[in-house]
Amino acid sequence: MSDEKINEPVQPHHEHIHTEHHHTVSKPIKLDVWKIASAVMIVLLVVSILTSGFGIKSFFGESGAADSTVVDNTLEFINKDLLQGQAVAEVTESSEAHGLYQMSLSIGGKVMDTYVTKDGKLLFPNVVDIEEYKTLASTGANGEQPKAADVPKADKPKVELFVMSHCPYGTQAEKGILPVASLLKSKIDFEIKFVDYAMHGEKELKEQMNQVCIKNEQADKFNAYLTCFLEDGDGERCLTASNVDKTKLATCVSTLDKNYKIMEGFNDKSTWLSGNFPMFNVNKEDNEKYSVQGSPTLVINGVQADSARSPAAYLATICAAFNTTPEECAKQLSAEGYAAGFGYTVAKDSTGAATCG
Repeated sequence: MSDEKINEPVQPHHEHIHTEHHHTVSKPIKLDVWKIASAVMIVLLVVSILTSGFGIKSFFGESGAADSTVVDNTLEFINKDLLQGQAVAEVTESSEAHGLYQMSLSIGGKVMDTYVTKDGKLLFPNVVDIEEYKTLASTGANGEQPKAADVPKADKPKVELFVMSHCPYGTQAEKGILPVASLLKSKIDFEIKFVDYAMHGEKELKEQMNQVCIKNEQADKFNAYLTCFLEDGDGERCLTASNVDKTKLATCVSTLDKNYKIMEGFNDKSTWLSGNFPMFNVNKEDNEKYSVQGSPTLVINGVQADSARSPAAYLATICAAFNTTPEECAKQLSAEGYAAGFGYTVAKDSTGAATCG
């Protein structure tokens, strides 16, 4: 990848929302809805850290459709009784799994999985797959930084990052690893690849086709394009800004789409993973080879590797995979990663446990 400069972080804008609530009891009891919502997020974060973000493939297995009435009633409860108008939850996906209904919720830009019993009476922020957790814990793959011995060494490490183009944690990982790729240049074999299913609709499928074609046919434009795209997700603006040949791109996308039947599959839900997620099979063989379960998944020298998502953490993780450590590995990169999602806002906590999948 070319040595492109990463844009300076953009400061976030916060909007304060105030809503009055009236209660009929004589002494109103104020419900701190933000603490409740935060508690839900904390539970999800803790479970995600413990489990290293279970993949949707392994969790769902055989599944069916969720009862729409239960989903609607649960969503109404979350918005009306928990959030009380101070934020709005939306269901992006729902299905039946392991005797429960799973709901993917989007709340204030955060995506979380919530579970409810089939009678709609018990709500669970998240669940732990006990057997998988035991396996992960026994192998040391539960969110800890990898030891050097965990990743095979090579003269020129092969580094593959599997993402979904609109996954907030995938974009977080890309922003963290791009400075490392720019620093190490040809001393590593670095490539961004895609998870073989999409969780963010048609826009994600089309964006990923664009990125595959730019990477394959206009490689000298890819780093500039991706750096731009990670600012705000405006691919059309970034095609122009990075001088991508749009005619050449359109021809490539048309061929890619035809070869992998991407949009044909999108229009045929019988082909979707668990009936919920359209397939993106461009890197399917590698997904199966490395048992990729979600976005992001980092693979170094043929094995999955855990890493925090700051540039410094990625540099340390990748440099541990060299037979002979190059001098670039002594470079001091930022230990503060970027926030999940689009934009270059710095986040002090970028431990890298959460995933889409």
